[in-house]
Amino acid sequence: MASYGNGQNGLELGIQKPAIGSNTVLEPTISVPERCPRLELAMVITRAAALLMALLSMSLMICAKQRGSFIIFGIQIPLYANWSFSDSLESLVGISAAAAAYSLAQLLLIAHKVWKKVHVVPTRRYAWMLLAGDQVFAYAMMSAGSAAAAVANLNRTGIQHTALPNFCKPLPRFCDLSAASIACAFGSCSLLAACAIIDVMWLSNL
Repeated sequence: MASYGNGQNGLELGIQKPAIGSNTVLEPTISVPERCPRLELAMVITRAAALLMALLSMSLMICAKQRGSFIIFGIQIPLYANWSFSDSLESLVGISAAAAAYSLAQLLLIAHKVWKKVHVVPTRRYAWMLLAGDQVFAYAMMSAGSAAAAVANLNRTGIQHTALPNFCKPLPRFCDLSAASIACAFGSCSLLAACAIIDVMWLSNL
């Protein structure tokens, strides 16, 4: 306790200090990240949409089956188209299923954290993990969609300077479902990329 004045009671300034030799330890203040309701809502919406697009891509491709026939050199040849006959289409189904499982797992984690009333993205390390995962699956969906699009385009246009025709004429349902599945795959890729952008925004706030 210190006093100021010429021997008179003046303004006293009290300064509290830990006693010498005491075992009192000043605990560091732990900074808690602020909640961002808008970012949390955006994260939930984009991940739910990415899950929906991935499921649609997988389901539509699995349903892409059709029988038909075409005539070449006057001979009628039966056709049967199935997504499992192409490695590229099988890859799209597998990666779409993996992306859907990843998006569902993230949504369940978000729901669990909201129920526990904790932060959706508690640390920078967790945000970096989300960013890495979102980018991996976004690139995987883009790669699988591009490979499947090449196969679908070949089926639709045929091979020039050969007798192989446009397979989409006798098999329109198969081609339409394949095209819709590929479009959903690219949609899921875009949404996962949007999730990565949201992850960067989380990193800037942590």
